[in-house]
Amino acid sequence: MSNIITIDGPAGSGKSTVSKLLAEKLHYLYLDTGAMYRAVALAAERNHIPLDQGARLGELCRHMALRFQSEGGGLKLYLDEEDISLAIRRPDMDMRSSIVSAVSEVREAMTELQKRMAKGTNVVAEGRDMGTIVFPQARNKFFLTASQDERAGRRYLERMGRGESVAAEEVKAALLKRDEQDKTRPLAPLKAAEDAILIDSTKLTQDQVVHTILAHLKEDL
Repeated sequence: MSNIITIDGPAGSGKSTVSKLLAEKLHYLYLDTGAMYRAVALAAERNHIPLDQGARLGELCRHMALRFQSEGGGLKLYLDEEDISLAIRRPDMDMRSSIVSAVSEVREAMTELQKRMAKGTNVVAEGRDMGTIVFPQARNKFFLTASQDERAGRRYLERMGRGESVAAEEVKAALLKRDEQDKTRPLAPLKAAEDAILIDSTKLTQDQVVHTILAHLKEDL
């Protein structure tokens, strides 16, 4: 029987790195659903599809060939045969991906794809609605958070590490805007599942968060 561990949370909470580390430690598949919505936003841009045209976006999603592949110690996302791992991390993709993720046709198509990817395998699924919408039956659910200043600082360092020239204040403003949009959207808003374990990572290292999660796992893994 497959096991699914869900890790949700806002931007900068550390969920991506923690999910990768946990999946590696457990030898599980790491499902980066946020990257999948970024891929939709990128494909929509390239195909000149406005983000308010749900029917066209849904059709686009149904014909997208997305796959994750481990390479050089990291995880790459491919659209058809193109590695789009860097392209989807452009700053403007933050808001564009948030917008498309609130489109019902996109959400339906991506949820179906995510469930197919996880079928019959052990998965660490990371995103914003993994425990509430996509995998509500998961036995182990976690919700990571951190203070706004800490999350903004992490995102700032991440962007600087990619060689971007950006002000810390600009990064924080964008993060707060993304928070508000994710929490208030009518479809699959960002929130913790009722049975999720909340972890504040503000003063914890990534390894400490992983250790905390491992200590809470309910099943013999």
